[in-house]
Amino acid sequence: MGQPLDPIARGVLAGDPRALARAISLVEDDTPAGVDLVRRLHANTGRAYLIGVTGPPGAGKSTLVDRLTIEARGENLQVGVVAVDPTSPFTGGAVLGDRVRMGRHAGDAAVFIRSMATRGHLGGLARATGDVAALLDAAGKDIVIIETVGVGQDEVEIVRTADVSIVVLVPGAGDEIQALKAGIMEIADIFVVNKADRDGADQLAQAIAANLALQTYAPGTWRPPILKTVATTGDGVPELWASIGQFRARHASAAAGRRRVRDEHRLRELIGHQFLQHLERVLPPGELARAVDRIAACEIDPYSAAAELIERSTAR
Repeated sequence: MGQPLDPIARGVLAGDPRALARAISLVEDDTPAGVDLVRRLHANTGRAYLIGVTGPPGAGKSTLVDRLTIEARGENLQVGVVAVDPTSPFTGGAVLGDRVRMGRHAGDAAVFIRSMATRGHLGGLARATGDVAALLDAAGKDIVIIETVGVGQDEVEIVRTADVSIVVLVPGAGDEIQALKAGIMEIADIFVVNKADRDGADQLAQAIAANLALQTYAPGTWRPPILKTVATTGDGVPELWASIGQFRARHASAAAGRRRVRDEHRLRELIGHQFLQHLERVLPPGELARAVDRIAACEIDPYSAAAELIERSTAR
């Protein structure tokens, strides 16, 4: 028999927003209590469908996520939103605060929105994003929408986190060139040209289509559609929601494999993080800093320094 759940864990499973908010804070702060929560709630995850929304700043991702939330609620689905924002250099918290931009859902108990700061983590996501999505899953959310920070091509990490990845581009912001970048082209399951009422929307869609034409797709495999939306008015969003549903149905049999890849990535990330913590515990204080100084002075190369530190840590 496992240990009885504490009040926060019970509250998460009951979908209590206060317990969920507290649990997420514990996970974000990398506390032992947060780790314990994720461990004990893991068996209650695996049911939510994770939608990743990425793209450059100013593409209207938050407004699009707001509209997708409306579509999901129209089907009476429980929704969790994780909006990853840049980190404040003063407080370490999220700068933009998407909860303000999605205020229309404030009174809806079936919608939970959380802004997270990257805290220096690369790839467009915060390090704790996967764990926060798991908590929302355990809390009974049917759909979890993850909006990345909006830093451009570095946002490829979303493909290792979400079940479906949506790349949002906008005309008139150099996105014709952005769309040519292999990293962005490869992660998209669905392309969205947002703010499609602007000049250049057709040209951007054509540029994406031209690049997709260069890709090789096996017969019967999914070819990313290119959809046009005006998120501020909702135009094209029902079609986007329908396309997400089509992708989900098409890849239902492959969903377990995709989640296994996600779990492997998360495991490798945690091993690396915990091993670095182990190094800092077992090595003399300041040893890592001294190794960095030696590398900077060209007294040792980074590979040799890493091997030396690992050897010393395992010998203890």
